[in-house]
Amino acid sequence: MTNAKGQSRRDVMVGAGAVSLLGLSGGLAQAASQDPVLRTAHGPVRGLKDGPIHVFKGVRYGADTGPRRFQKPVAPASWKEVRDATSYGAASPQRGDRQWDEDCLFLNVWTPGIRDGAKRPIMVYFHGGAYNSGSGSAELYDGRRLAETHDVIVITVNHRLNAFGYLYLPFLTGGQFADSGNAGMWDLILALKWVKANAAAMGGDASRVMVFGQSGGGAKIATLMAAPDAKGLFHSGATMSGQQVTASGPLNATERARAFLAEAGLDPSDTEGLLNAPAERLVEALSVSDPINPALGLYMGPVLDGRMLTRHPFWPDAPAQSANIPMILGNTKDETRNLIGRREPDSFSLSWEDVPVRLARHMRVDINPETVVATYREAYPDYSPSDVFFAATTAGRSWRGQVDEADVRGSAEHPTWVYQMDLPSPDDGGKWGAPHTIDIAHAFGNLDAPGSITGTGPAARRVSDELSTAFVNLARNGNPNHDGLPQWGQYRLSERATMVFGETTRLVDDPRKVERELFARVPFIQWGT
Repeated sequence: MTNAKGQSRRDVMVGAGAVSLLGLSGGLAQAASQDPVLRTAHGPVRGLKDGPIHVFKGVRYGADTGPRRFQKPVAPASWKEVRDATSYGAASPQRGDRQWDEDCLFLNVWTPGIRDGAKRPIMVYFHGGAYNSGSGSAELYDGRRLAETHDVIVITVNHRLNAFGYLYLPFLTGGQFADSGNAGMWDLILALKWVKANAAAMGGDASRVMVFGQSGGGAKIATLMAAPDAKGLFHSGATMSGQQVTASGPLNATERARAFLAEAGLDPSDTEGLLNAPAERLVEALSVSDPINPALGLYMGPVLDGRMLTRHPFWPDAPAQSANIPMILGNTKDETRNLIGRREPDSFSLSWEDVPVRLARHMRVDINPETVVATYREAYPDYSPSDVFFAATTAGRSWRGQVDEADVRGSAEHPTWVYQMDLPSPDDGGKWGAPHTIDIAHAFGNLDAPGSITGTGPAARRVSDELSTAFVNLARNGNPNHDGLPQWGQYRLSERATMVFGETTRLVDDPRKVERELFARVPFIQWGT
């Protein structure tokens, strides 16, 4: 299989390996003899040392999905020779210039030790990108600092996205490709099975696996909380600005598949055509408008297919199978300042007359925009029109799902802790506030990494230590509390205790109560479902 630039993954890896190893003064053989080897259940792989941390990149956890397009993944064939694991594997096919390939089931490991019996917690990160884009290979997700600081294992994962992972085909193909609508979720389940099988080899504890993820990554975790085949594969979870209250119904998913295949010029009755169409052709067809809401791009996401997913993730209640899984739910105070503001920069200079019209387009809940504006103006008299717009779209579009998830878990007394990220980004004079993605760098401790918007000042360093340590403690002990935080009480409907990370980190009961109550007047259905 080849990537978007016509290179095979093997070509890319060999080239990268030649540069990184042959350039060492000791030569290839000497360098290879000093590099760590991880003996996985499928075969040995050779990585690199980054300070005290053993790093293995591009480790195969699943077979090439190209020959199994739209089907459940399978474990790779075993190998005996030591394979290179010094460069990242390909991402799933997607729009943009990222290196991609249908052969994309790879993960990356950062561990302080190998087969040393240390039984470290294992923190598995799922990347964002709304099920459509991204990979686990971004520098922002580099796990070295987190692994070294806290003596944990960090893993990031690539899996199938967009049509390759979520195109629901059974109704259009006479029942074929029954698992196509959740192929990307089956990939993640396979990755977690790999983690369980290789925990001891990595120096980890198979009974202390935590999943964490931001945006789409958090939504994937919420979905797995209700997936029967994921039961027992992880023991705690943290979602950052990523919720999945409802899944796509099979009828809407079928209409989206129909529109996508028409754009790609493919006949669903032509099985060979579906399986053999160039990946580039499928990627190009992702530009089609959504048939359910033509004003938006095509939605792809998990489907209530009765197989991988037999119920909605968090509707009408919290799934019983994950009742005992400790969970952190987090959002940022100003999610949409970059989600919308970067695409529509004039949102920062709105008049009061502009706000209701733009709110109607962006809130994604059916509520009177005039009522919303009036409520915000009364509650926050110092807010500008743009402040009201960003606050209301954050509450109605990005925060509402977290409220619903926290409420159903809290009402059932499932172990749940909620946070709100208030510490603003210093970029561009602070215009972005605390926007979507800002908590990623804090969680990894990568404040200075490419893509970070946190800055590296004293407050950012303190918040990063507070949040990352809370995540590690959840992974290690099932409870995020630590000496560097105020006592963090569990979320219950009587208080709605929320840890607010800001210039001063504090526990607040029911922050933004007026906003929560405003949007609670109308039902919330996850966009696309």
